[in-house]
Amino acid sequence: MLSRSIAQGQLPALASLRNEGTLSTITTAFPSVTGPAYAPFIMGRYPGSVGLPGLRWYDRSQRIARLSGHARSYVGAEMRFVDRDIDRASPTIFELAKPSMGALSVITRGLRRRDRIGQSAAFVARAAATHFRGNVKGWLAIDRTIGEEVARRLRTQRMKFAFVALTGIDKTSHAAGQDAPIVRDAMRIVDDTVAQIRSDAERDGRWDRMHLWVGSDHGHSSVRDHEDLAGLLVEWGYTTLAHPWAFNTSADIAVMVSGNAMAHLYLDIAEKSRPWWPHLNDKWHDVAMRLLSRESVDLMILPTGPSACEIHRPHCGMARLTWSESVYSYIPDTGDPLDIGEQRALDDRQAYDVTIESDYPDALVQIAHLSASPRSGDIILSAAREWDYRARYEPIRHVSSHGALHREHMLVPLLLNRRPASAPRRTADVMPSALAALGITPPKTLDGISFF
Repeated sequence: MLSRSIAQGQLPALASLRNEGTLSTITTAFPSVTGPAYAPFIMGRYPGSVGLPGLRWYDRSQRIARLSGHARSYVGAEMRFVDRDIDRASPTIFELAKPSMGALSVITRGLRRRDRIGQSAAFVARAAATHFRGNVKGWLAIDRTIGEEVARRLRTQRMKFAFVALTGIDKTSHAAGQDAPIVRDAMRIVDDTVAQIRSDAERDGRWDRMHLWVGSDHGHSSVRDHEDLAGLLVEWGYTTLAHPWAFNTSADIAVMVSGNAMAHLYLDIAEKSRPWWPHLNDKWHDVAMRLLSRESVDLMILPTGPSACEIHRPHCGMARLTWSESVYSYIPDTGDPLDIGEQRALDDRQAYDVTIESDYPDALVQIAHLSASPRSGDIILSAAREWDYRARYEPIRHVSSHGALHREHMLVPLLLNRRPASAPRRTADVMPSALAALGITPPKTLDGISFF
């Protein structure tokens, strides 16, 4: 959509950035969901690795999420807990590049309160009303307000780094489909914001030193059917803990949906330590196989240990993925669900290369990091095309969705106004690259690498 709109002359400011720099297609993280997928941009880490396995997750430890049945949902009031939930040993770019500014950023650790745009009580109330009323056009007005405020502050204040989230493209895509005219309206607000920032920087002599990058945290694809995952399990005779009614701590299964095209299912939720397959087989094998037979399921991931999992795909069999210190091996067992053949002892770059042309770009790395997260579920589902996992409780009925491992969700644009030294690959590369551009030595613990 971005490339097409630029080619049609609808986004002149973004076209100028591309002409001077480059427009790349890179991979985002799994889950490809707003919030968790901000972590690569701001922390240079994959979301599962820093404690954000999804937009919603269940806290087995019962020490972190003490309210709402020990379940987290970053949709609404609990968004304020993100900074508390993320790994304290992993610095944010806001902590490393000061002074910084963040606008509508889910992750804000390291920002001064006055530099957190969109967190005033009045603005939060406005955004909440816009969301829960399903007011899609209202998100465009919010984007315009945020864009104008960011441009004003960059004009009057000297910041080393700014992270600006304009969410109108996502909201309008959910409601009308990613090809809809209103999505182009949202893109033009991004273009207008870029044009104003550039104009101000050129006028006062900052443009020659400024890096201005535009990217996305996930893609989108059309949805025709919604599998009510929690409702389905109730039909099968199980009690569930699921948002917005996430209170039943005696439930059989916790159902945590993100995006809404991926989900974590937590089994034996009274157990505070994480169980693994095949230990769960005796009690839960039939549930897993019944889920795998659903038309809505494309991939089912069963964690079998801290550094191993099974990957199942309907009619394509199962393969085993193992990893250790960024070395990955994928061994088909009863089949080859990722369609990449046997792969042994691949490093991060090789794992990227063997999957990038497949239907599941960067799947080996992303599945490993999510499966290994202590906060991930015992069954991880990636939805089939045209499906997602939430049929109720959305203010807007989704006609387009994201969150899964499909190409349409995992491949995203990255627009740079400077030519990089090497080809960008992942959104996790953005944060270390920004640090390099600022002359700041990146931490050694990052998942991404600089393309400058």
